[in-house]
Amino acid sequence: MLARASTRISASFDRLPIRVRLAGVSALLTFVILCGFAIAIGGLTVHRIRSDFNRQVLETAERLDAELGIERVLNPTSGAVELRTAPSLSYFANRADDAVIRILALDGTVVAQEPAHAPSLGHPSRTAANVNGYRVVSRRAEVTEDGEPIGEVELQYGQGVAATEATVKRVELFLVLGVLAGSLMALAAGMAIARRAMAPIAALTATAAEIARTRDPSRGVPQPQADDEVAELARTLESMLHELDAARSETEAMLTRQRQFVADASHELRTPLTSVLANLELLAESLDDDQGDAARSALRSSQRMRRLVADLLLLARTDAARPVARAPCDLAQIVIEAAGELGPVSADHEISLDINPAKVVGSHDELHRMTINLLENALRHTPAGTAIRVSVLTTPDAKVQLIVEDDGPGVPPALAPTLFERFVRGAGDRGGSSGLGLAIVQAVAVSHGGSVALEPSQQGSSGARFVVALPAYSDLDDDRQDHRPALETVID
Repeated sequence: MLARASTRISASFDRLPIRVRLAGVSALLTFVILCGFAIAIGGLTVHRIRSDFNRQVLETAERLDAELGIERVLNPTSGAVELRTAPSLSYFANRADDAVIRILALDGTVVAQEPAHAPSLGHPSRTAANVNGYRVVSRRAEVTEDGEPIGEVELQYGQGVAATEATVKRVELFLVLGVLAGSLMALAAGMAIARRAMAPIAALTATAAEIARTRDPSRGVPQPQADDEVAELARTLESMLHELDAARSETEAMLTRQRQFVADASHELRTPLTSVLANLELLAESLDDDQGDAARSALRSSQRMRRLVADLLLLARTDAARPVARAPCDLAQIVIEAAGELGPVSADHEISLDINPAKVVGSHDELHRMTINLLENALRHTPAGTAIRVSVLTTPDAKVQLIVEDDGPGVPPALAPTLFERFVRGAGDRGGSSGLGLAIVQAVAVSHGGSVALEPSQQGSSGARFVVALPAYSDLDDDRQDHRPALETVID
């Protein structure tokens, strides 16, 4: 049980920030040291206060016994025998010290006392004792008559201990407050020292965070002035960043060479592919039976290869950020052309268009390829007989949106995070795609200053809804309103 509790405490302590732990340990050590000091000094001080008080009581009692004279006299007025003290008891019973003097006969009868209503000091005892809040000392004293001893009485002297105990309490309170104040001061000083000591690490952390934000490992790491463990850490981080920067440069150079190779290879493959396609088309038209089927199969494979080469060339061009001639073009017209091009392969689907003329500045070929890929993606991943809806509209914030929505099974949640990555294919892909379609859509959208996103379907179905947003090209009337009619087309 104790081991488990100790483990929990240790785990909780380890979760605290370093500066808090350092300051806490410093304050705890200070508290322990001050407690030991307070116990030692406090014990000595309290013992000294009480010893001085007891000595004062004994000295006063001895002085009272030595200086007080007790004489039995006859009262001439009443004729009674009385005891007379010289000097008077009030001389010794100082009210400021809360002192009490009682003279008792040997049988315990009170003969005289000061003050008049003094409390009982108990039975006479030769040792000092605390009785009713007084420190009491008793002595035997002689009674004289005409200068001759005639007997003895008990002389009690008591002094209140309340003032002394109050002084003791004040000392103890001051010691406790001193321990607490010292511990708090040690905690504050520890926090300040720890913060100062952790300042170089905080600077390293801030620099690392800035490097993580900017992804720029070439930034320098601040070097502490002291040659200590923190300086060693800074040097290690500096060396690590240099190596990372070198590795990143090598990787970027390698990727640049790869992109250049893909672009060059794709470009060089286009010419022979064009020749191969032309020859295969002639063969497919001139041959019959099995030879014609083989030629047509080869033609389809070559056409698929041409599309793949075109896709790779487009991606390589966007990766290399090569400039492409761009001009204002109507995205609605591009959508109509793309839908018409896919008409022969979309007989099993119903493609509905709800579009408005919307101009953007871009490459007609790239925007056409982006639209084709979105439509092919919908055709490929939806069963026959389902509907595909395409919309083009201009939003109030000067964005042109191309929306392609279907009634298919939708995108699996596990696939959504990697949907726009290259060579990612869904499990339900029925068209034998290369996995580059949506990657090209994103590359074209981004290269045109826009974006593409997968959004929840707004038709209450589980289908997919892709929204491409591009900056609009302002070509509106003077009143800033678009009065051109919408185009609605259904392609069966």
